[in-house]
Amino acid sequence: MNKDTKKDIRKLSLEQLQDYFTSIGEQKFRAKQVYEWLWNKNSHSLSEMTSLSKNLRAKLEQDFEILPAQVHKMQKSNDGTIKNAVKLHDGNVVESVMIPTEKRTTACVSSQVGCSLDCEFCATAKLERMRNLTSAEIVDQVALIDSQSREYLERPLSNIVFMGMGEPLLNYSSLIDSIQKITSEKGLGMSPKRITVSTSGIPKMIQKLADENLKVKLALSLHSAIEHKRNKIMPFSVKFSLEEILDSLNYWYQKTKSRITFEYVVWKGINDSQEDISALVRYCKKVPSKVNLIQYNDIGDSTFRQASRNVIDNYINQLERNGIVVKVRRSRGEDIDAACGQLANKE
Repeated sequence: MNKDTKKDIRKLSLEQLQDYFTSIGEQKFRAKQVYEWLWNKNSHSLSEMTSLSKNLRAKLEQDFEILPAQVHKMQKSNDGTIKNAVKLHDGNVVESVMIPTEKRTTACVSSQVGCSLDCEFCATAKLERMRNLTSAEIVDQVALIDSQSREYLERPLSNIVFMGMGEPLLNYSSLIDSIQKITSEKGLGMSPKRITVSTSGIPKMIQKLADENLKVKLALSLHSAIEHKRNKIMPFSVKFSLEEILDSLNYWYQKTKSRITFEYVVWKGINDSQEDISALVRYCKKVPSKVNLIQYNDIGDSTFRQASRNVIDNYINQLERNGIVVKVRRSRGEDIDAACGQLANKE
């Protein structure tokens, strides 16, 4: 088999690997050995799979290839955040971020090259969506950041957020497959409870994710609980009303018993009024939820400006008075364009 007809072995399921080994007269257990090398040890070379004979490794190299994602450029922030420009086998580049805090290391990973959506405040949304990532390319980002955390912080990766480039629920099959490989004992063995999928709100896909019973967490980019304002900030949202989204979130909670996190940026003159605060409080009361108020990170659009500290305090006070958990999430890596909404492949 020549290189043009070789398959990427990481696209095969365990069952497909078993079928392959059976077809060449080998025992099925060889598939589990290869699977462990690929997903538990994150091997990028068929020749290093030393639990297989040299002849069998040579046969694999004849029939298959591995197309790893690799760090093309790494930038370090003053606060310890690391942004990776990750080069894919076809030359496309995505960005992922290692976010360290005192007690944990979080990987912010991408799911698409570019983005399918059109959120006005997000630099990634200005990029054309080139393609979806494969599950292997998603897992590679996680494994790369785990290695960086061990090297620079002397501790393993602890958390994963699908908040990088792209809308995860519009790359659904790769999202699910990557989560299964990340959480499987045969894979990276991470707890699903330490994984958060962030979506801009696609109701039928939220319900579908709930049915998977993956035990991951869900975050929704809300930014306004007033329909016409949200539609202006996030134009694609005209397709999905806040009521439809709410129904899907309540379905999520009924199936998973996991509270939703609302991601919410407050901008001066856009969603900083009492009307905006009251609308958010009402929306939060309709589904078990908590709120992350996020610092706005400048992308060079003068329309969007960070709201004053007084406005943020008003949000906090009124949410807390109504029994809603709220946290203010400070941006990390802003000096290297690694903060929320800034991933745009500037390099």
